[in-house]
Amino acid sequence: MKNNSFYFVLLLCCNVLCSQTKIVDKKLEIERIVNSIQLPVVPNYKVTVTQFGAKGDSVTNCKSAFDKAMKACLKKHGGTIIVPKGIYTINGPIHFVSNVKLHLETGAKIRFGSNSKDYPLVLTSWEGTMLYNYSPLIYGNNVENVAITGNGIIDGEAKDAWIKWKPLEEKDKLLSREMNHNNVPLKDRVFGEGHFLRPQLIQFFNSKNILIEDVKIEDSPFWCIHLLKSKSITLRGLKYDAQNNNNDGIDPEYSSDILIEKIQFDNGDDNVAIKAGRDNEGRDNSNSPSENIVIRNCEFKGLHAVVIGSEMSAGVRNVYVDNCKARGYLKRGIYIKTNSDRGGFVKELHFSNITLGKVEDCIYMTANYHGEGSGLYPSKISDISISNITCEAASNTAIIIEGFPEKKVENVVLDRITVKSAKNGMTLINTQNISVNEIIIGDKIGVPSSVK
Repeated sequence: MKNNSFYFVLLLCCNVLCSQTKIVDKKLEIERIVNSIQLPVVPNYKVTVTQFGAKGDSVTNCKSAFDKAMKACLKKHGGTIIVPKGIYTINGPIHFVSNVKLHLETGAKIRFGSNSKDYPLVLTSWEGTMLYNYSPLIYGNNVENVAITGNGIIDGEAKDAWIKWKPLEEKDKLLSREMNHNNVPLKDRVFGEGHFLRPQLIQFFNSKNILIEDVKIEDSPFWCIHLLKSKSITLRGLKYDAQNNNNDGIDPEYSSDILIEKIQFDNGDDNVAIKAGRDNEGRDNSNSPSENIVIRNCEFKGLHAVVIGSEMSAGVRNVYVDNCKARGYLKRGIYIKTNSDRGGFVKELHFSNITLGKVEDCIYMTANYHGEGSGLYPSKISDISISNITCEAASNTAIIIEGFPEKKVENVVLDRITVKSAKNGMTLINTQNISVNEIIIGDKIGVPSSVK
């Protein structure tokens, strides 16, 4: 009897130790990712845009002045471009060079023009397909050690002109997907005049050592910050008021080693949407998954808080979301979405210590997004932990997990999840090895009532 008791205590201690080890490992992995990220190093040289003729009067076109400031930094192998207080209209994009910081002082606003003819074609990506399109309003291609900082505002001014393209884009959206599926050469994927794919507000492509800090972002034509094939990125202290169609806050795509922290989101679409290419093209780039991403201490408001997909064909892995909360309504809190055209994988995701308010669905994982897909390339969703989540109310469903018969969602841990009210409780379809602990949907029920 004593031996049995000793064995039970030993087993219990081992279980507790293993549980604690997992917690410590998660913290260590977060710190490993954060410590691997390099902040940009910028030379001491400084210029102000007003030196080159910029006027913060909201009327004067300051495009030439910003270009000249960037060229001055290039000649000095880098430096800081200071934007003083004022409203600076720029009819055309800002194209970064390496080793440059754009600093917006308090009271400074950069406001972009919306004439598409002012934006040359550049190599970019649109909803997961590489192509040539109008330049993002702030764009850096193959740059390093770059930063956008300060307490000023970056305004895409999209609400009057670019937004009118939304109802016109369907033909071009489908064309880009056909080019993807048919492996059309990149040189022939040319959009621009006569087409209606809206540009992103800020995009860094094939770049590294990037910092975007403290600025406020408003009114983007399309996605707000798009990180494409880039790495070693820090985004922190940002504030959003971006309510246009498809105004995602942050979209990493084929990107890695990213810290997203202390962000106040207020977006017309997803707050963070982690992507990795679409369909054929994404699967051909399977050596470039989006990975090693930490999202912490953020405040969510918009359509969805944290999204994986739906363009994720190169794979998404090793993502940590911790200590975040909603500061307004969200349609969905945690949303993992893919379909059977994507292929690829979603794995090693960790969500913890998240507080949500009113939502439509609290946690939603689906391999059948919009019911789309040929059935030839189902995605694999696995190895996901979701712990210590609270939600005030779900007008639809608390927890939904939906896989495919041939590729089930598996190895999911749901631990300490409370949804105080929900129309529907939990739906699990085509899943295996789902572990649940302390799941409360509705009122917490304790001692059963007695017979009267």
